[in-house]
Amino acid sequence: MYRGSLFQLHPFKFNYSFCIPSLKFHRITNTHTSFLVSFLNHNNMSTGDRGRGQSGRGRGRGRAGGPISGPRSGSPTSSHTGSVGSRGRGGGPFPPRGGYGPPQNRGRGAGGPPRIFNAGVPARADDRLSKRNIDSLVDGFKRLNLSPEMPLRPGWGTKGIASLGRSNFFAVTLPKDLKIYDYKVSFTPSRDLRGGRKARLFQLLESSPQFTPFISHIAHDRAQRIVSSRKLPQPLIIPVTFYEEELPAPREGAEVYTLTIEFDRQLDSNDIARYTEGRPERRNDDILPIVSALNLVLQQHAARTGVRVGKNKYFFPSSEERYPLSLGLEARKGFFLSVRPTFKQLMVNINVCMTAFYIPGNLVDAMQAFQNQSRGGMPNEFADQLKILTKHLGYPKKKTILRIVGKPPSQVKFYWDKIKAEVTVAEFFKREYKITLRFPNEWPVIDVAGRSAKQPVYLPPELCEIMPNQAWRGILSDTATSSMIKVACNPPHVNGESIVNQGFPALGLDPSATRNPVAGFGIKVSKEMATIPLRILPAPSLSYKVGRPNVKDASWNILNVRFHVGGDMNGWAVLLVKEGKDVEFRAAGDPQLGEFLTTFAAKCRSSGMVVPEGLPKILETPRLPPPHQDPSRREALNMIEKTIRNGLNPKKKPSFVLVLLSGRDNWVYPAIKRMGDVMYGFHTVHMLLPTARKDPKKQDQYFSNIALKVNVKLGGINHQLDRDSMSWLKSKSMLVGIDVTKPGPKSRPGSPSIAAVVASYDDRHVHFPASLSPQRNRNIDRDSEEMVQDLAKMMIERLLLYQKKNKNELPERIFVFRDGVSEGEYPKVIQYELPQFFAAFSKFKQSTYKPKLTIIVCGKRHNTRQWATDTQHMSRNGNTLPGTVVDQGITDVYNFDFYLQAHNGLQGHVKPTHYTVVYDENYLDADTIQCGTNATSYLYARATKAVSLCPPAYYADLACERARFYIFTFLNIPDNKSVASGDSKGKSREEKDQERREEVYQAAMKLWGKGIHKDLEETMFYI
Repeated sequence: MYRGSLFQLHPFKFNYSFCIPSLKFHRITNTHTSFLVSFLNHNNMSTGDRGRGQSGRGRGRGRAGGPISGPRSGSPTSSHTGSVGSRGRGGGPFPPRGGYGPPQNRGRGAGGPPRIFNAGVPARADDRLSKRNIDSLVDGFKRLNLSPEMPLRPGWGTKGIASLGRSNFFAVTLPKDLKIYDYKVSFTPSRDLRGGRKARLFQLLESSPQFTPFISHIAHDRAQRIVSSRKLPQPLIIPVTFYEEELPAPREGAEVYTLTIEFDRQLDSNDIARYTEGRPERRNDDILPIVSALNLVLQQHAARTGVRVGKNKYFFPSSEERYPLSLGLEARKGFFLSVRPTFKQLMVNINVCMTAFYIPGNLVDAMQAFQNQSRGGMPNEFADQLKILTKHLGYPKKKTILRIVGKPPSQVKFYWDKIKAEVTVAEFFKREYKITLRFPNEWPVIDVAGRSAKQPVYLPPELCEIMPNQAWRGILSDTATSSMIKVACNPPHVNGESIVNQGFPALGLDPSATRNPVAGFGIKVSKEMATIPLRILPAPSLSYKVGRPNVKDASWNILNVRFHVGGDMNGWAVLLVKEGKDVEFRAAGDPQLGEFLTTFAAKCRSSGMVVPEGLPKILETPRLPPPHQDPSRREALNMIEKTIRNGLNPKKKPSFVLVLLSGRDNWVYPAIKRMGDVMYGFHTVHMLLPTARKDPKKQDQYFSNIALKVNVKLGGINHQLDRDSMSWLKSKSMLVGIDVTKPGPKSRPGSPSIAAVVASYDDRHVHFPASLSPQRNRNIDRDSEEMVQDLAKMMIERLLLYQKKNKNELPERIFVFRDGVSEGEYPKVIQYELPQFFAAFSKFKQSTYKPKLTIIVCGKRHNTRQWATDTQHMSRNGNTLPGTVVDQGITDVYNFDFYLQAHNGLQGHVKPTHYTVVYDENYLDADTIQCGTNATSYLYARATKAVSLCPPAYYADLACERARFYIFTFLNIPDNKSVASGDSKGKSREEKDQERREEVYQAAMKLWGKGIHKDLEETMFYI
């Protein structure tokens, strides 16, 4: 009956005193942190909302953690049903060497009406989007035999209130018959070109007398490609003497590289013009080479003057907009830029972005700041891959920190070949460099050996300077997250003005900029945002068993309503987790606890649930040892598990266990979820007592929020949409959501990815049980496919449940919402995942089962924003209204795609979701899929709001996040840099790391076991 045991939660011994939770927001990394503004604005967080977070997949995981989750719409439910959790605490970094610019006036709290961006300029639709032009485009498509794979756009949406808006796309004009000459660059010698050395060589190349005549008309990628508007002489071979940027000139004996620039191909701008005309025969033209070349040209000025993070985001050292986040980190504002072909116009998409950077300074100063403000000193994850500069060799030398060793220079020894004996690090520096360390017995040394090295290389931190302009690539802490939110969420007009007034000059889109290749290529970029048609779709009608709420601003009040179907709470239990805090109830017999539970039961009963009379069974743990005595909470978790094991009857499980916590804990919450979901097979619902008991006036709202989750877990139905709103699905249809979450920066190298498939099993489309599967990824095997690897198996499980619930019938139509796929991966969905759907279908009815399948990709990682052009179609904070849909002007020339903002933007600049139909056997028209997706966004069971991501995809995302708790000791704890055990002598650190990754993967799979308990397989346990 019981599966697994608590000791499996700790297959390895760790030396960490804390761990950031795996809640999605915390997996926002600086692969993603530069995306933080976009993420926050996408989800439009309000004070005290969201507990789900995401940061890793990145796809992140806004509140600064906590066990109670909220939807992507803003508050976890509407303001009528309560908000759960806090935004975190403030805090500053260690003192920076320099200052911070003052915060901008963000336009909040002025008390007046929202401002319209560019109000003085009339909004006029572009002639290219005239009815005649757009109709001719789709008419040309209709003459072809449409294929289900990557279907051409079938038409334009017509439903809703028509309006005009602006979007952050700017027209790009190319010279007629522009020829771009593409060159490949090779290096001799080709060794030792990692760590930014190639980029530095390109920087030195630009200052070479042989190359300076070409500067005004070339652009490059700082790696291997140069594009030019004029032919370069051939052969072009240029010697470059390498030296670091911190040196004034090369040192004696500096290495000389020979750069050979060879002609590769000629690109023609007319190819772009023909492609954007929308002729069907041009759809498969390969325009990527010229689009990427134009990206190089338009980004060249920013690449020379700024700091690039990712592929398209630039941050400028001269910017005064810097804001303290937490110890050692500051936020900087930058700009995103990317060329996009649209119908009859090449565009450039520009957006504001914000990310975290390390504050430069001496490494000892940073360590001391951590020591003063935290028990454990500087964590390894802060120092991991941090670039430092040393000067003890007599010249500046860049190094990258591999790990913090943990002992001071006087205690760390190594074998010194020069004297054939062991010495301490302190002795070595005194004898070799005549340096007497100031702190030989205090601050831990660092290891800066490369991963291919076989021996460590130790440095005392006092000789190391944290280099400037380094983006943080880890997970933002609670404090940093809270601080980032305060500076990142700006109203639309502020972002618009920043893009036009600051972004254009910073990015060098003004042709007068010095050495700007934009002028050298004859390219012009309009400073006027694109004016686009948009429509505002109506909200669907929804109902409860008793009461019919009024939908306003994509939310509704559920006071005095009863759920459509109430779940049965008979046999529910309570787990009181005792940490010794004032907010806790004293014991199981505490009269205040009885009153508290009676009030909650009454709320559930009045909502329509079946609630037994009297109090539930109450379990209480002994007082848990405090975290500083039990850092990984091993003893605490053993106490909790023992309380559950001894207090509950395995033959008569509770309908659910209400867990009362006195605060957030990054070990206790995921461990209890694993106990319920995997080990014992019962539902768990957590309450935070500081929130639930803080304000009696808000307690009813909080209990309503919890009741929503409890009812759905127990098989109840909270609300439904009217028949007309769901008519697009017809009968015998299945909605499917798919997502994959990958390990984040705080995961142990070798940790698996987790895939989730959720699916409805009846025509009400309320319940979405999940299939979960861990899978290998490229961190473990370089050849691993990152798409869903066990999709066929998981789809068979979903179809079998549908069959079981529908008298052996199977769905005739299946609509899949696939989350977490970038535009470049659309073909992979067709290549790798589509065949798995067919393989699953072939297992039914002697291989004759063939439902009509539609796959829609939901894209959140984009930089498209809209601005309303009149107050009539603007929300109270200046955003576009819920239901805003855009399918013209900025969408793909050929693909069947659209942008939909189903939710209400509560804070910051609202972000729509980009939907693209990549496979369609149901031959949907634009109105059907746009209106259907908008209506379905109101079906999210845990909220009284429309959410920004269609619920099937949202549920898959939640299921992935829940599954992370089953192996949370792998996915949420940074590796301690130890290498694999066993016979590994003579192997490089890289080879040892590979062994370690495989060990970690196998251990994680062992901990996963059989996954979700069989007693929960048919429920929404993850909600």
